[in-house]
Amino acid sequence: MRLTAMLAVVVVLVAAGLSGCSSDKDSKDAKKPAITLHRLKGTLLAVPAATGTDAALNAGGESLYIRNGVRRYRLFLKAPVEYTPNSEYEAEGILAQKAIDEIGDPDKGKRGYPLAASCLRVIRMAWGSQAMDVADSHASVLRAQVSRYPARSIFLVTKLTPVTGEEKKADDEKELPAVTAPAEKQSTVKLAGPATLPAPLWAADGGVAKCKVIIDEKGKIGELETGAQLCEAVPWDEFRYPPPTQGGRPVRVKTEVEVKFEAQK
Repeated sequence: MRLTAMLAVVVVLVAAGLSGCSSDKDSKDAKKPAITLHRLKGTLLAVPAATGTDAALNAGGESLYIRNGVRRYRLFLKAPVEYTPNSEYEAEGILAQKAIDEIGDPDKGKRGYPLAASCLRVIRMAWGSQAMDVADSHASVLRAQVSRYPARSIFLVTKLTPVTGEEKKADDEKELPAVTAPAEKQSTVKLAGPATLPAPLWAADGGVAKCKVIIDEKGKIGELETGAQLCEAVPWDEFRYPPPTQGGRPVRVKTEVEVKFEAQK
């Protein structure tokens, strides 16, 4: 009887322990932050894929972009979708480079950017469980593209939907004249915008980027005319200038903006 009673106590304790572990696990899982999906809205652009890697970003189809303000985001789709080029779309998904940088790199990019493990993790964040070979293939494509163009944002699409019921700008809208102004003059009238930024992981040593831009009639950066990678990493939507005019009429201004990137510590 005594042995039976002892066994009963052990069973109860083990059961309670397992229950406690399960409860702790459930509690930890409940505290895990949900994946934050971003939304982009803009004009969908389609161009013929130049390479096999380009085609792989759209499951073998054309290269797709969403133009949102001054930036173009490269879309990475895991399966083919129907689309109408030059129409307004909203894409939901994950900004690959942002997610990769948030994962972090203890070596600060010294072993190359991005890390293969980070790319695989981001692929799984966006598209959930996939067969290992499929996930590895997507991660390899992502890494190849980001390694080549680290500042040109790759957007992992989870949902792509056309935007309806919005007014569209007329294609024949008259473009305002552009005048050229020296960088020194424009820097003295700048109302907002960082002069110094932290260097990204893919250019950890930093440096000075001299970027050719066009300031639109509202005093915002309307176009980026340079292909320099660091210039593409600048948050141009934070820059503001007085609305430019000439002879009392609105114009656009072609100029150069200098931005310093401080080295990673």
